[in-house]
Amino acid sequence: MSKPRSARIATAVFFFISGFSFSSWASRIPDIQRRLALNKAELGFFLLALPTGLVLTLPVTGYLLQRYSSRNIMMIGVLVFNLMLTLIGVVSLPWQLGLVLFCFGSSRNLMNISVNAQSVAVQALYKRSIITTFHGVWSLAGFAAAALGAVMVDYRMAPSRHFLFVSLAMTVMAFLAFRDSPHLPPSREANTKRFIWPDRHLLKYGLISFAVMACEGTMYDWSNIYFQEAVHPPEKLIAAGYVIYMIAMTTGRFTGDGVVNKLGVPTMIRYSGILVLCGFMVAALMPYTISTSIGFLMIGFGVSCVVPLVLRMATQTTSMGSGPAIAAVSTVGYMGFLIVPPLIGFIAEAAGLRWAFALMAMFGLLITVLILQVKESTQTTTIKESIKA
Repeated sequence: MSKPRSARIATAVFFFISGFSFSSWASRIPDIQRRLALNKAELGFFLLALPTGLVLTLPVTGYLLQRYSSRNIMMIGVLVFNLMLTLIGVVSLPWQLGLVLFCFGSSRNLMNISVNAQSVAVQALYKRSIITTFHGVWSLAGFAAAALGAVMVDYRMAPSRHFLFVSLAMTVMAFLAFRDSPHLPPSREANTKRFIWPDRHLLKYGLISFAVMACEGTMYDWSNIYFQEAVHPPEKLIAAGYVIYMIAMTTGRFTGDGVVNKLGVPTMIRYSGILVLCGFMVAALMPYTISTSIGFLMIGFGVSCVVPLVLRMATQTTSMGSGPAIAAVSTVGYMGFLIVPPLIGFIAEAAGLRWAFALMAMFGLLITVLILQVKESTQTTTIKESIKA
């Protein structure tokens, strides 16, 4: 049996690797764009390859997790993910960028679904909630990678050298943490289904994830633009909304477990949905610097803990193995991240950003309504007993 503390630290390391490697790439997108001489439309087209690779391989990941331990799939995902990061730094033609980004998204999917399965396994070793902290580590890693990226740009370090350094460092960290990561045997239903899709029961959890990830994707892509075009703050405050949102989300992930331990998972998710609903409505109805900042703060806290808690509930209330269940729920959830943010652009073009953000509030209502239809299960012993040293 893995020691809970060692397993928790090892899993946190893999969350850190995921966040740091991904944000390292994001921090150098403008440099890649200039080097390949891409206009905005061309860049957007090739960037779509990443989420496409991620979504298309979700069912495949679920199938693999029926056959192999999540820790092995996670390690393979980390190695390929960091290899692809290195290759992004050396591509010389646009089509090469699209191909590598597709593989980058696919390997990120292998890593993320597996590490979430690992986090559920570690959670089963604890009587209190600790799962949202892992996602807080991911957010901190993203901040750290963004800061390093800014330094690399300031020193005019080529993306190729920057990405190689990050890839090597993250790979070493992965090998050091792998020994203490929990070993989860494949599901007993192994080899029964090649592609895993959510059944009627898991679909509710998938729709909650869809709503939350739609909100996250919208905030990543449109928060700064909303501040600039709807709020009209001083130029130096245009990025303030996004920063406030990210700080709130990160803080919520580190403090969420304490709230969950007092309120329970379903109540926490219900309050999160209410925060998302109110946050978007405040931003849409009162487009002023202070009020919109408060709205973004509410959205950040609202979305911070829902996904890990939903994955935890989903694995506790199904006979499907934790890895396949997470893959099934994530299949629906990532669709929100992929589909909704581009739709915001069409809605904003037709009716304005304020109307688009007001419509986003309905996702908060959807979260609140759906969580009332599911009940938290205490069936964690199956996962707990299956973990081996």
